[in-house]
Amino acid sequence: MIDVREIRDEELPGWIAVVQAGNAGEAGTVEDYLDWRRQAKDMAWLLAEQAGEPSGAAITIVGWHSPPGVGRGEVYVPPAARGRGVGSELYREVAIWVAARGCIELESSVREDDAESLAWVERRGFREVARNSRLVLDLEAVPEPAVDPPAGIEIVSWAERPGLERGMYEVALEAYPDIPGQADDEETSFEEWLSVDMQGAGDRPEATFVALSDGDVVGYGKLSFSNARPGVVMHDLTGVKRAWRRRGIAGALKRAEIAWAKRSGYTRLETMNEERNEPIRRLNERHGYRLEPGEVTLRAAILGPD
Repeated sequence: MIDVREIRDEELPGWIAVVQAGNAGEAGTVEDYLDWRRQAKDMAWLLAEQAGEPSGAAITIVGWHSPPGVGRGEVYVPPAARGRGVGSELYREVAIWVAARGCIELESSVREDDAESLAWVERRGFREVARNSRLVLDLEAVPEPAVDPPAGIEIVSWAERPGLERGMYEVALEAYPDIPGQADDEETSFEEWLSVDMQGAGDRPEATFVALSDGDVVGYGKLSFSNARPGVVMHDLTGVKRAWRRRGIAGALKRAEIAWAKRSGYTRLETMNEERNEPIRRLNERHGYRLEPGEVTLRAAILGPD
C-alpha cells in the first residue's frame, strides 16, 4: 500500500534526501524550499511511504510564474522504488491538490535526456509545451571579459545604485511576456515582484546589474544562488526594454555578470533558455556557453474542483 501525506517543515531534510535520490543527486536546501514557498501563492511538499519507508516525494505549487488555471507538480521516485505505482500515486495526489485550488491543468518537467520518464508522463496524457536547454559557462576556462557597454549606456550594480526598482519593474513588465511560453503568465504588482523576484534567499543586489541611459533604466540582469551548489551561480533574467533591444545592452549585462562571478570565485555559470528564444540563445553561445541536457515542460488536463 502506498501512503501519501503532506510533510511538516521540520521534516524537510528527510524529504530533500528522497528528492536527491530520485533526481540524480540534485535538490535545493531547506532554506531554498522555504523561500520558494514564500514566493508562491501556495505550495505543499508530499511524501510517499510504503510500509513506513519513504519511497517518493513531490512538490506542488500554484501561483508561481504560471498562467491562471495551471498548477505545477514535480515528482521524484528513487530508482529502487520505481515500477510500484509510486509515481502514479504522487501525480494523482498532486492533481487533486492543484484542482482544489482552481486549476484545470497540471504542469511538470522532465530531463530531456530521460527517455524513460518522458515516455511515462506522455502515456499519462502529458504533452510538451516548452523545452529549455541548459547552457553552461566554465568560468575557469575563460578570461574575465570587459563589460564594454554601447555608447550612452552605463552598467551599474543594484547595490551601487539603490532606488532603481521602479525602472527595473518596468523592464520586467516588457521582458517576462516576451519569453516564449510565458505570455499568459499573470502580471504581478510592483510590491509582489520586488518581494518574490528580487528579494529571495538566492538574490543579491551586488549580483544584479542595471543598464542606464541618462539615469533611466533600460535593462537589467540578475544572478541567482543556492547553498546546495557551492561554486555554481545561475542566470535568472536578462531583460531589456523593447525600444532598446538589438543595441548590445543585453551583451553588456551578460559580461558584467560573468566578470562579477569570476572575480567572486565561482567556477560555473548556468542558464536555462527556452529553445524558441533564439536571441538569448545566440547571445549565450557567443559568450562561450556550451549546451548540456535541459528540461522538457509538459502539461496535462485535470478535473477542476467540484
